[in-house]
This record gives sequence, structure tokens and C-alpha cells, in this order.
Amino acid sequence: MQLTVLGCVSGMPRDGQPSSGYLVDSAAARILLDCGPGVATALSAVAEPSALDAVIISHLHADHCHDLLPLGKSLLSAIAHYPANTGLANTGPANTGPAAMPLLPLYVPAGATPLLLTWQTLLTVDSIPLLDRVFDGAFEIREYEPGDTFTVGDATVELVGLRHAKPNCGVRVTGPDGTLAYTGDTGVTDELTRLAAGVDLLLAEASLDETDHGPHGHLSAADAARAARAGGAAELVLTHMPSTEDTHAKTKVADAARHFPGRVSAARPGARYSIGGCGAVGGFGAGHSAD
Repeated sequence: MQLTVLGCVSGMPRDGQPSSGYLVDSAAARILLDCGPGVATALSAVAEPSALDAVIISHLHADHCHDLLPLGKSLLSAIAHYPANTGLANTGPANTGPAAMPLLPLYVPAGATPLLLTWQTLLTVDSIPLLDRVFDGAFEIREYEPGDTFTVGDATVELVGLRHAKPNCGVRVTGPDGTLAYTGDTGVTDELTRLAAGVDLLLAEASLDETDHGPHGHLSAADAARAARAGGAAELVLTHMPSTEDTHAKTKVADAARHFPGRVSAARPGARYSIGGCGAVGGFGAGHSAD
């Protein structure tokens, strides 16, 4: 199984780098974890959107889900042509008929459907109505609750409820070769240990310099490292950081290394990691401690 970092900046894109988005590939599954601003563009450089088997959104903050709209429109563009289907209405079934394509499973927190269906009605393309049916014409919305499990191809996915201002679930993806865990956004919580339990790689946000004791919920590098150690993770990759500077990444890695004895690195766009294999296989600083 392989992880490719598409974007890893916290908040909005910065210095040409996208927000949160991570591609997980196994022998029989291709899963996109989160889809923040800039991720649809980054994905298009490495894979066709139609090659995805599922999209999983950890929580509904814009830096983790904004690019669902362009991703869905990219999918629909394969069957939505001007002027052939200008007569399609904006009501009734979408993506039907001889040119219909399979809907892409989109896993989102419980209660998200009304928000998504409202979102697709904004900034419409009136001459090609099908392009305005992203969330019922390109995606199949599947709402999840903490504790849910499901399969995508040869991978098993488990959702672990964590602590954040919006309902957020960490994601465990287990394939034939190993297990990856991804935090989304979270503050310190005992559930982080369960998320990280025995994983080959923990992809953990490290937004802050110090532990967050407030209501929003984020981790420092030391918090992420302590969770990785408590869960027995083999490798820790720090992500969702507010700076793209190398010096910032080096400081974060050094902070984490004081609390976690395993391999530590800082995520960079384009970095690829082999899950259950030999660590990083490409990308900036791939898999090496920033020292």
C-alpha cells in the first residue's frame, strides 16, 4: 500500500502548496483522504479522478473539503457536453442514460448531505445543468458515524471519533500489506491511541507549537509523537503545518523525535510512502528526519 501527499498545508493554500489531501493506493483500491483547496489540481497530476474508488472526508472545514466541488465537476465533465445536454433539468435523476458513469462513493460525517446538496446549487453553469449536480450526479453520498467500518476494494476502513471544533473522525486504512492511520484535525484525546494502535504509519496533524487546551482542537508535534508512541506506531509523518519553510519542518521533526523513537518525517507535496514496506519512496525530504 502506498501514501502520496497531494497537499499538507493547514488552512488555505500557501506558497503554491495545496491544503489537506492524501492519496492511498493498494493493489485493488485508490482512496482520497480529504480534498482541501488545490487538491483537485494536485490529484490531476498523478491520477485521473475517475480512477478513484472512494473519497473520505474527515470533517467539514473548508481546508479539508473545498475541492469536492471541482473534483465532482471534473468527473461530470466526461459526460456533460455543450450543447448536447442543455435541455437537462435541475430536478429528477442525474447522471442517467447511455452515457451514465458509476457514482463515486463519498464518505462524509453524519448530517452533511443537506449542506452538500445546497452547495451544488451555487455558482451554477446554466447552459450545462448536469455540471451542477455534483453531489447527486458524480458522488454517492454515504454518511458515517464514529466507529463505522467499511471496505473499499481490498482495504478495510475504520472511522475513529476524535476531538475538534467540527465533528472529525480519524481514518484507519488497512490493506493486504499494512495499516495507515490519519488524524484529520484533532486535539489531544485518548482515542488517538486507538487510532494509532499498531499502525505502520501515523499521518498526524501538527498545527501548533504547544498543546491546545482550548475548544478548537489541534495537535503539536510533541502531541502527535506521544500518540504515535502510545499506540505503537512504526512511523510518524507530521502534516497540516502552517508554514512551508524547511526550518519550520525541521523544528517540528526535532520536537517529535524527543517523544517518539521511530522514524519521523514532515509531509511535503509529492512525497510517497510505502505502508508496511521500506518507508518513503519519493518526494521532498521523503521519509527522512529533518535534521
